Amino acid sequence: MVRLLAVIERDLRKFIRNPVVLAMSLIMPLLYLVILGNSFQGKLRYLPVAVVNHDTGHYSGRLIKNLHAIEAGPKTFIIIKIQDQAIAIKGVRAGRYKAALIIPPDFSKRISLKGIPDIGLFLDNTDSISGETIRSLVAGAAGAIQTEYVPVRERAGETHIRGIDLYPKVDYYQSLIPGVVIMAIFLGTMTTGAFNLVMDRFLGIDESYLLTPLSKSHLVSGLIISSLFITTALAGVILTLSMLIAGIPFSMGFSQGISIFIVVVLTTLCLLSMMFVIMGRIGHPRIVGVLSGFLNVILFFPSGAVYPVESFPGWLKAFARINPEAYAVGALKAILFKNAGIFNISADITFLSVFTVVMMTIAIAIFKRTL
Repeated sequence: MVRLLAVIERDLRKFIRNPVVLAMSLIMPLLYLVILGNSFQGKLRYLPVAVVNHDTGHYSGRLIKNLHAIEAGPKTFIIIKIQDQAIAIKGVRAGRYKAALIIPPDFSKRISLKGIPDIGLFLDNTDSISGETIRSLVAGAAGAIQTEYVPVRERAGETHIRGIDLYPKVDYYQSLIPGVVIMAIFLGTMTTGAFNLVMDRFLGIDESYLLTPLSKSHLVSGLIISSLFITTALAGVILTLSMLIAGIPFSMGFSQGISIFIVVVLTTLCLLSMMFVIMGRIGHPRIVGVLSGFLNVILFFPSGAVYPVESFPGWLKAFARINPEAYAVGALKAILFKNAGIFNISADITFLSVFTVVMMTIAIAIFKRTL
C-alpha cells in the first residue's frame, strides 16, 4: 500500500510541476466548449445571397421585402443586389455567394394574370446544409408575396421556384471528404517532423547534432521534407479510400490531380512548419499529446469542413481567415466538387504558400535559439 501511494504521489508531483500540461488541462475543456459550440450552431447565419431583380413590378418588390425581413430577423443570409445575372452566377461558382436569385422581367405580370411565375435560384449545392436552407427560405418568401392581396374565395397562385444546382449532387457524407483528408494531414504532421525533434530532445539525442557538419536550417528542412513524404502518401491513401467509400467516381483529369497534389503538399508544409514553431521549445512528448487535441479542435472545426464558415460569429470567422486548414478545405472542395483548376483556387494557393514561408522562417529561427 505504501509503495502504491508513493507511485501516486510521484505522478501527481510530476503533473503539478509541469505548468504547461496543468494549464492546458484546465483551458482545453473550456476551449472545446467555446469552439465546438460556435462551430456547430443550430442556425445558419450570414450566408451571402446575390439577388438580380429584372422586374420593376409590385410583386417583385414584395418578394425583395420578404427576403430583407429574413435578413433583418433570423439573419440567415445577407442579400447582395447585383444588376448582371452573369456576374451573380459567376460569383456563386467562385464561392463568393452561396446562391444567386434571378427574378425575371415578367414576374409581377404573370402573378397579376393568375399565372405561375418562375424565379431562378442558382445554388452552390456542394454545401448541402446552406443550400437546402436557402432553398426553403426563398420558397417561403416567394409563397407569401400574395397573402395580403388575394381574396379569401380565390386560390392564391403559387410562385414556382426553378432551382438550378450548378454542380453534380453532393450529399453531406461526400462533402466531408476534404475535411477527412485535412484531418489525415494534421495527424501525419503531429506524429512526424517536430514530434521526432521533441523525442530526440527528450532522449538527449539532439546533442549529437552538434557534432555533425550540418547547419541547423538543414536539420529543420530535412525533418520537414522527410515528414512531407510520409504525410503526403498518407493523405493520398485516405483520399482514395474516402472516395471509394463515399461513392465518388474517379473521373478527374490530369490537371485536377495536379491541383490536389499541390494543395496537399502545401497544406502539409504549412502544418509541419507551424508545428515546428509551436513545439520549438518543448522538451517532453507528453506536452505534444496534450497539444494535439487542442490544435485539432481550433484548426479543424473552424475550417468549414463540417459547417459553413459564413455562419460563424465574427471573432471565429476572423480566425478562419488566418487558419490554413480553412483554405485547404475550400480548395479541395472546389477541386473535387466544382471541377476547379489551379487558377480558380489561386487565392488559396497563395495564402498556403505565404503561410509556409513565414512559418518556416520562424521555425528555423526558433530552432537556432534552442539547439
